[in-house]
Amino acid sequence: MAEMENSPLFEARPWGSFTILEERDGHKVKRIDVLPGKRLSYQRHKHRSEHWFIIAGTAKVTLNGQQSLVNANNAVDIPAGTAHRVENPSGEDLVFIEVQTGTYFGEDDIERLEDDFGRV
Repeated sequence: MAEMENSPLFEARPWGSFTILEERDGHKVKRIDVLPGKRLSYQRHKHRSEHWFIIAGTAKVTLNGQQSLVNANNAVDIPAGTAHRVENPSGEDLVFIEVQTGTYFGEDDIERLEDDFGRV
């Protein structure tokens, strides 16, 4: 893991980390690890849709204000323009694979609506 942390494909965040597994025209694939009790910003994107496949832990997912719990081996689809958030309500790490599809995948396509870390 130490080699991966020095790679430009790995990024630590206040809520955990992500690793870019692949990026090509039309899609980007990330592994996202969310620490216990942490959550990402409530956000939306104009240029991409996302598909989350939970591989470990339980995700508390908010889509346009509606919350649900998603367990391992289940998935969530997030169409472009949908306000969304994922959080880890458990005491173990939440790990999921995010597949982005669309025309643009830059971090500046994030419109933050709420954020625990002052990034709105």
